[in-house]
Amino acid sequence: MKAPPRIAVIGVGNAFRHDDGIGPAVVRRLRERAVDRPLPPSVALVDCDGETGRLISVWEGAELAIVIDAAHAHPGHPGRVHRFDHEGPYARPAATSSHGLGLGEAVELSDALGRLPGRLIVFAVEGADASLGTGLSPDVAAVVDRLAGTVEAEITRHRDERARNAGHRAGGAPRSADG
Repeated sequence: MKAPPRIAVIGVGNAFRHDDGIGPAVVRRLRERAVDRPLPPSVALVDCDGETGRLISVWEGAELAIVIDAAHAHPGHPGRVHRFDHEGPYARPAATSSHGLGLGEAVELSDALGRLPGRLIVFAVEGADASLGTGLSPDVAAVVDRLAGTVEAEITRHRDERARNAGHRAGGAPRSADG
């Protein structure tokens, strides 16, 4: 059986419901950027429809799970990004996913089953349009590159912390991940 990835980046959403496709759009951008700047092999980039069981199966065993999803807020500010960082005990994210309570339920159920990732970061992006159709609204599309960069920075930060902690546990000086 293949070992789970240490880092799971999960783009939640439906690309056929306009701004609900922000999660898959960020994952797609990360794949494009990885051509020139490869991500560590321990990173899995995954599209997910937000169904509770699928979310749990993707992040189970991960040291870090980063979820990107659309959110609805009233009044809304399309393109505004909310960040929720949980290192247990886990609480339901304050923003409402466009998938009902799927993300919050997945966190609660994972907690009850002991299947949470070591750390969970959620980026919830306020959308303007979740009607049927493709393409993000301009305000939401404008955050895709910046959010992809933020996710890359989180991956780097996690890798560096892990290397530092491994160096301290080994009793030596911390080493960089490159050598």
